[in-house]
Amino acid sequence: MDVKIEKTWKNQLEKEFGKDYFLKLTQYIHSEYEHHTVYPEGKLIFNAFDHCPFEKVRVVILGQDPYHEPGQAHGLCFSVQEGTSLPPSLQNIYKEIRTDEGIEPIKSGNLERWANQGVLLLNATLTVRAHVAGSHQKKGWETFTDNVIHTLAEKRTGLVFILWGAYAQKKCDFIDEAKHLVLKSVHPSPLSAHRGFFGNKHFSKANEYLMSQGLLPIDWH
Repeated sequence: MDVKIEKTWKNQLEKEFGKDYFLKLTQYIHSEYEHHTVYPEGKLIFNAFDHCPFEKVRVVILGQDPYHEPGQAHGLCFSVQEGTSLPPSLQNIYKEIRTDEGIEPIKSGNLERWANQGVLLLNATLTVRAHVAGSHQKKGWETFTDNVIHTLAEKRTGLVFILWGAYAQKKCDFIDEAKHLVLKSVHPSPLSAHRGFFGNKHFSKANEYLMSQGLLPIDWH
């Protein structure tokens, strides 16, 4: 089937698009968009891939679910659309950047500026029904995004995988830590951030590793 996703990713993931689980997922998602309000809008489902071609990925940050309120989700984990107030987790991410990197992040919550530098901001589930958190979990998206992580971990070397929270850390099984740097901590949510997110220094550690590979650091502004 013809999936509208950035061409280098299409080349890598083409086999997935013909599998039974993906065909069932596509039917389900089409029906959801037809009968309900779903976020993000259809053309932004694969936005993370469109901003970050396969060969340009340097860092992977894994989220769980898109935001489920208006004006928020646009296909990049933890990111919100321009002009939308910062969600609590993103506020805490910016707070850690301030103390870790000693810089002041741009006030916008739109993280396309990171994605364009090679940060794949990947949610495990790529769609959600409006106002219903987790509504599209266990419909097939997780199988697809697990394959994305596996493909990156297998075919690339020297990547940084940033896994915040127990859910994201389950993805460690797919990642050879001899080939990649894996950074783990609790989630930046206000419920857990004070138990080890603050002070994890993941942003500076990611950059130190990238530079050790002869790569440019990420500008986390």
